[in-house]
Amino acid sequence: MLNFSATFYLNLRLIVKNHIMITGDFLIKNGYKPGKWFKDALAYIKNKNLIEEEALDYLKTIEPKFNFIEPLENPVSFFKNIKSENEIDFLNIEMVVRDMNLLMTTPTIKGGAIMPDACPTGEGQIPVGGVVIAKNAIHPSMHSADICCSVMMTNFGKIEPKLVLDAAHSITHFGGGGRKEYSELPTQLEEKILSNQFLKSDRSLNFAKSHLATQGDGNHFLFIGISKLTGDTIMVTHHGSRGFGANLYKVGIALAEKFRKEISPKTSPKNAWIPFDTEEGKLYWEALQIVREWTKLNHTTIHNATAEKMKAVVLNRFWNEHNFVFKEGDLFYHAKGATPLDDKFVPDSQNGMRLIPLNMSQPVLVVKGITTENNLGFAPHGAGRNISRGQHKRNKAHKTIEEIFREETQGLDVRFFSNKIDISELPSAYKSSEIVKRQMQDFGLGEVIDEIIPYGCIMAGEFNYNLRSNKK
Repeated sequence: MLNFSATFYLNLRLIVKNHIMITGDFLIKNGYKPGKWFKDALAYIKNKNLIEEEALDYLKTIEPKFNFIEPLENPVSFFKNIKSENEIDFLNIEMVVRDMNLLMTTPTIKGGAIMPDACPTGEGQIPVGGVVIAKNAIHPSMHSADICCSVMMTNFGKIEPKLVLDAAHSITHFGGGGRKEYSELPTQLEEKILSNQFLKSDRSLNFAKSHLATQGDGNHFLFIGISKLTGDTIMVTHHGSRGFGANLYKVGIALAEKFRKEISPKTSPKNAWIPFDTEEGKLYWEALQIVREWTKLNHTTIHNATAEKMKAVVLNRFWNEHNFVFKEGDLFYHAKGATPLDDKFVPDSQNGMRLIPLNMSQPVLVVKGITTENNLGFAPHGAGRNISRGQHKRNKAHKTIEEIFREETQGLDVRFFSNKIDISELPSAYKSSEIVKRQMQDFGLGEVIDEIIPYGCIMAGEFNYNLRSNKK
């Protein structure tokens, strides 16, 4: 017979054994899939002081039932607002259609379209010149790092175009990094940034301040031309959200991948999505709208500073995105290089006018349009490419850079901010603007109501050093 002391210590050992520390690791070791429900379950177990056996019984009653969302067996159909007019077009379109067919098996997709400027971005990914409609889902890869890439125009009236180009050249900034001259944010915008969990980091806020009035590189430009209708001098800028948007993109990609693993692991990581009906989805959508507001401010800062430098009067101004996500009800239109025609997509639309740049030697088109069955409310965003930058340079290797530049920019005032010519941004690097304009008409992709005839432009050019020290 056990005495009192022995019985006490035996019972104590049983109590300690049954009251093991129940943590997330305990749940995982017992076969449960990690998720947000862990937090509430562990809190309940702790508050009720459940022992191991009781905890396991409780977990069986609350374990989420995971019904993974499978990719579609057959791709959703999409509209092809493009046709081949030469062999290079044919090969390009073949790759674009292949990629779209893979993409359209993503389980959120409800429709899509490709535009005359379409070009591939990688197997199974949305092409440049593509529009994809998803239900209740935001796909960060479909808006890419250059969130809200967009164009803005300002009408300066009857003023010498060279004066505008010179003034703008002294104001703008291309290339990497930021600047200090325009780094003060409006109080209301800064408060919005700091109130959003995806934007409020020091890194994000630093980009928002230091990248104001900068345009980046690649195909971004500052263009000066003359309105065919009025003879007025027009300035057009083209750029996106810079480091501020790119930082949000990184957050979005990581968040979408987390959801993909939880709800649709067989979906390609390239097409992961953030469900809009989650707290994260709504906050991410809010963050996109803040990035949009910042990008419009970025354009406006450059335009206002140029006007102030010349003491010029602004007669008219409007802008539009062509790389963004647009919402209608529970449908999200992902436009990867496609111009929204329908006013429902552009809350600050002015008279329904949109801008479609082609290349530096061709006019910027001013267009209007309506939604049709095949255009989904969109138009091309430019001329697009049939071959890569690298391939274009190799194709031109038999000529010097200076020869190519003289041939393709004759009669224009074309400047590179780095003072180093980038031939991959010259007109021959792009699709035929005449083909794009003709196919816009053939497929009902907006009506051209004016053309801004080119005088000159500024682009980043080839650079690998501090561009500020090389500005004219």
